[in-house]
Amino acid sequence: MIKRFRKISGHYIEPISGQDRLAFAMSDSTDFYDLIEWSRHGGYQGSVIEFFDFKTGDVFTPFEKKRDVVYGKPVYRRGSYFFLQGDYGEDRITLYRFEIGGPLEAVSALKASEVDLYNLEIIGTGIHIVSQNGDTFRSYYPELLTMPLAPQDTVCFIEDGKVYIERWVEEGWDQEKDCATEDYRFYHKVIVKDLSGRTLSEEIGSLHQAADGTWWIA
Repeated sequence: MIKRFRKISGHYIEPISGQDRLAFAMSDSTDFYDLIEWSRHGGYQGSVIEFFDFKTGDVFTPFEKKRDVVYGKPVYRRGSYFFLQGDYGEDRITLYRFEIGGPLEAVSALKASEVDLYNLEIIGTGIHIVSQNGDTFRSYYPELLTMPLAPQDTVCFIEDGKVYIERWVEEGWDQEKDCATEDYRFYHKVIVKDLSGRTLSEEIGSLHQAADGTWWIA
């Protein structure tokens, strides 16, 4: 039996980690950083984010399409859904929160011109608005934080004053022949730092978030 949502858009829907009630879809794949390039070509047509309720079949569209507006991937934290809206025309990045059946709430707003839009997203077991660009990690909400990163590093989440980083490691690559040797290895490390950037621990492992929102090291 195939069920149908009350509104059919033909968009690909994706799950939201930590719950199984809602999924989401974007009307296109434009992200925050793309708005800079679009501004050089007359602006961006705008996109829409939709939420799909597997229990009722309802589709929630918090905002109508608006020029120079784009959305980030939503997250679920402690009973609420959060997502970012970037409005390039208004020079604003807004963090929104809602619960099923409840009102939409603007939690915080940042000036788009004062943040790095590259890889701007929400991470953490709580809510942290961050960006990662090259060798620099920045957190803008709820506190300001800047930390240097190795080129192979990705910050996965921040919890209890600790920054959890995953680093990919490649060993045994023959640079001259541009191929793997018999000793080739590719794996990940989990590095934990405090907010000042001091390394607290380092171990072989890869971070994965389960469907219920918990994090595992594999």
